[in-house]
Amino acid sequence: MNFVELHKKLYTWRLTHFEEPTFLMILSIVVGLASGLAAVVLKTVVHLSGRWVMGFGESHQLATGGNVLIFVAPLTGVLLTILFVRYVVRGNIGHGIPSVLLAISRKKGQLPPRNMYSSLLASTLTVAFGGSVGLEAPIASSGSAIGSNIGRLFHVSARGMRLLLGCGAAGAIAGIFKAPLAGVLFTVEVLMFDMTTSTVVPLLLSSLTASTAAYFLMGSEVQFAFSVTEDFSLDQIPFLLALGVFCAGASVYFLRCTDRVEGWFSHRKKWYTKWLAGGLLLGLMIFLFPPLYGEGYWALTGLLNGGNDDPLFLNSVFNPLRNNPWVALAILLVLILLKPVATAATIGSGGVGGTFGPSLVVGGLSGYLVASLSNHLGLPPQSTANFALVGMAAVMTGVMHAPFMGVFLIAEITGGYALMIPLLITATVTYICVQPFEKHSIYARKLAQQGDLLTHNKDASAWRLMQLDKLIENNFSTLSENAMLRDVVEAVKRSKRNLFPVLDGQGRFLGLIVMDDIRKKMFDTSLYDKVTAKELMHTFKDYEVVHTSDSLSDVVKQFHLSNRYNLVVVDDDGIYQGFLSRANTFSAYRRFVSEASEE
Repeated sequence: MNFVELHKKLYTWRLTHFEEPTFLMILSIVVGLASGLAAVVLKTVVHLSGRWVMGFGESHQLATGGNVLIFVAPLTGVLLTILFVRYVVRGNIGHGIPSVLLAISRKKGQLPPRNMYSSLLASTLTVAFGGSVGLEAPIASSGSAIGSNIGRLFHVSARGMRLLLGCGAAGAIAGIFKAPLAGVLFTVEVLMFDMTTSTVVPLLLSSLTASTAAYFLMGSEVQFAFSVTEDFSLDQIPFLLALGVFCAGASVYFLRCTDRVEGWFSHRKKWYTKWLAGGLLLGLMIFLFPPLYGEGYWALTGLLNGGNDDPLFLNSVFNPLRNNPWVALAILLVLILLKPVATAATIGSGGVGGTFGPSLVVGGLSGYLVASLSNHLGLPPQSTANFALVGMAAVMTGVMHAPFMGVFLIAEITGGYALMIPLLITATVTYICVQPFEKHSIYARKLAQQGDLLTHNKDASAWRLMQLDKLIENNFSTLSENAMLRDVVEAVKRSKRNLFPVLDGQGRFLGLIVMDDIRKKMFDTSLYDKVTAKELMHTFKDYEVVHTSDSLSDVVKQFHLSNRYNLVVVDDDGIYQGFLSRANTFSAYRRFVSEASEE
């Protein structure tokens, strides 16, 4: 029995024994296991590879403390990534979470099979050699592709495909951090899934499965493991408010800096120009400030657990100044400013990775900086570790517009809810302050600008994402402006419609003949060669004509304004294209909302 026959039998067996909602819950467990294993493999391989690269460079240590190897390692890693993408993948590797959002919005949850492994391998090459990006977005993208392709294998519906895609993303995040709630909330807030019974249960099953697999294979230790020992007190509120405002500024800076730097690289046409410019810039920044190397988690973990600034000076040329607290504060501020540049330079030069990890690092450094500055100024002492954790949630909120994911991720990492009130206060302040400047998350902003984003607002999304050209009806008989009544009558005989567009010699729309208006004249044969189509037609007003460049939300306004059942469609040069029917347009809208709904 070959694979095709086996697949057909399994598919028939599934249809016979399971309704789709039940089967999706079973598949969500499978997807969670697969994405959790992928997360474990990725983190392990990158960790071991990074240790090997850094270990190889120990002999290149300078007397001042700098490491020569970390200047050239990122250049090497990005080059290997570029070669892998160009000659192994041989296609577009996608853009991480934005490609997942596009698949949800436009492609019925379908992702190419190569996305299951391409991002994993490419990001491994990038990060292991020092690329200053995160692994969370690539693994979430791969997990989404795993879910999508498992759904495709079993021919689930478009709604089921989207759900399994979300299960893959949730499982990937849960597997990396061993935080099942954060995985679910990532899918709800970042991928904009509706939180309903039909979605939450499969997402939870996937996240729990992935977390369990990660615990089994990697033990109970979690990323940024830390036990909160200081309780919340009311006198901390002013400092938490200040931290929220600072993190809002850091978030807006992160969003705009990465956008500008990546935009600069996108205008360079030659791949080797991007590679050299980005690789050398990245290498220089990492040589001067080693915490920018790779994800940067090792430095942040050291700050959380060490209680001092030593991780800032490890392998650094500034090591001789390590006893000066103001130098440490200056380095913290420089790292906050340079991490987005390093991240964008890595991606822009050809590396593969995400901004999830860098936003966590910037948040942790921001919280540590605010607490340290308060302590050095003689203000009431604050816990640098607690503020670092709270800052992580705050900047994640500002950059990803995902407050609940940020709050519960830190709560799960710390193993309790002792920081819940500080987390909620700071995340709320950050979110409120960022909203006037950035309406969309770092993943969704470009898709929103292009009109390709499916959001929780299904009404607005439907009109934005439905394609106008697919709703145009063009089975109308057209007439030239010089046609006689005789020609009009012949057109009536051939047509099943009662509207007849009149066009000039170049095909531009001039007006419309309505059969009800000419019914009496049709039976007066003496007029057949005396009256022209141009005399019979009546012109449409501007608001009764739709252009192919108009959005469907504009079309809806024109339907209401004109009170017509049909609107003429022309291109930007006035060339006639067809008609839009009120009934068909709103029927298509109802179908779209039904398919997009999770209930």
